[in-house]
Amino acid sequence: MKIIGMDIHRSFAQVAILESGTVIKQLRVDLTHEPLVAFAKTLSLEDEVVIEVTGNSAAVERLMRPYVKRVVVANPRLVRAIAYARVKTDKIDAITLAKLHAAGFIPEVWVADEDTHRSRRRVAERAGVLAQLVRIKGRMKAILHANLIPPYKGHLFGKAGQRWLDSLPLPEEEFGLLRRLMIEMERISTQLAEIPMARL
Repeated sequence: MKIIGMDIHRSFAQVAILESGTVIKQLRVDLTHEPLVAFAKTLSLEDEVVIEVTGNSAAVERLMRPYVKRVVVANPRLVRAIAYARVKTDKIDAITLAKLHAAGFIPEVWVADEDTHRSRRRVAERAGVLAQLVRIKGRMKAILHANLIPPYKGHLFGKAGQRWLDSLPLPEEEFGLLRRLMIEMERISTQLAEIPMARL
């Protein structure tokens, strides 16, 4: 069994391969899909990979998982607390990860499964679309306020509210902007309805 320490950066990973406590190989791997999978295919189902949590570590873990025994994801703060080094380089960090895992000292974090990742993506997507809706509604209300129109008593963004908006004595430019915002709001509302609710 080999232990592979990977010091992950935005565009590459520095790799140290450890076997029987000895570093047998060091290399750099580009962190794009094809080079990473090509590297993973050189490993065996007896090997273990250790990486730290970063912005792209979930993608690295997902792509490498089918080709090795397991991918261990470490808490970077705790790793630094355990393995203080006067000299820090990518190569030293990769070796340190591999050696800490070999010694059983890696502080692991929980890794989400695919269902959880999908749910998180849906939640994030819905939150982004909802934020767009909130901004549009805020702009529409600001137009009404700027034109001294009192708040609508019912649901402004329902059908009755839209009929009320159509009847307002607004300047032509302001009315045109309001209509464009209403069309955009309808488009985004349709987009929101097409995003499946996440299962929690």
